[in-house]
Amino acid sequence: MMAIALVTDFGLQDGYVGTMKGVMAAIAPQALVIDLSHNVPPQDLWAGRFCLLSAAPYFPPETIFVGVVDPGVGTNRQAIVVELNQGYFVGPNNGLGSGLFADDAIIAAVELDNPQYWRSPLRENLSHTFHGRDIFAPVAAHLSLGVPLSKLGRPLKSAEIIRLDVPPYQSNGKSYTGIIQHIDHFGNLITTIPNTVCANNQGQATLAGQQIPLVCTYGDVPKNHPCALVGSHGWLEISVNQGNAQHFFQVQRGAMVQYQIC
Repeated sequence: MMAIALVTDFGLQDGYVGTMKGVMAAIAPQALVIDLSHNVPPQDLWAGRFCLLSAAPYFPPETIFVGVVDPGVGTNRQAIVVELNQGYFVGPNNGLGSGLFADDAIIAAVELDNPQYWRSPLRENLSHTFHGRDIFAPVAAHLSLGVPLSKLGRPLKSAEIIRLDVPPYQSNGKSYTGIIQHIDHFGNLITTIPNTVCANNQGQATLAGQQIPLVCTYGDVPKNHPCALVGSHGWLEISVNQGNAQHFFQVQRGAMVQYQIC
C-alpha cells in the first residue's frame, strides 16, 4: 500500500482536512495518510512548492503527494496526476508541484477527466470550490489501490505541466548569487544557493548590504546575531541565533543573496 502525503493551505480550524481523509478512508481504508503540512499560507504556491520539494526526498518510494493550494479551483485550470521516478503528484496544474517536476523525473502525466474515480461520477454532485474532497482525495485513494494513470484521464506532455518561475542561482568564479526562495516558521531565510557551493569552505554571505559569516550552527554566533549556514533542506540559509532573520533584515521572499568563498 502506497503512502499518501497531504499538503494544503486549509489550516486545522475547519474540517476540510478531515473530510479529505474521510473520503480516502472510504475508498482505501488501509492507506497510510501522512499530514505533511496544512499551514501553507493561503494561496501561496511558492510556499507549497517548497514544502513538497524539501520533504519529498525523505518519503518512501511510490509516495502519492496530494497538493491542494488551489486559488483557481472551479475555473478551467486542469486537475492532474504526474507520475515521477519516486512517486506521484496529485493536484492542480498551477505550479504547486513544480519542485518535483525536473524533466528527468517525469514518467507520465494525465489530466483528470474521468469522473468514475471522483467522489461522484455525476458532475452535478461535485463542488466547484472543494476539489480536494471531490477529485484529488478520491483519485489519490484509487491510485494507491493500483488504478493506472490511463484510466484516470487523458495524457499530458511534460511541456503542458506548469512550473513556477524560480530563477536559478548564478556563479562567477568564487561568487554566487541567488534569491530567498522560502521563509520558514522561525524566520530563517532559505536561499536558492545549494549547499554544495558552501560546504567544506570558508566564506560569507551578503544580504541587504550586510556581510554574514558562514558557521556550522546557530550557536556559533552570539544570541540575536545573524549567521549563514549549510541548511538542513539543502540550500544556504540565513538565520539569527534565537531570533528571526526576516525581521532582522527586513526582507521578503525574492530578495537577492550573495555568497563569496574566501
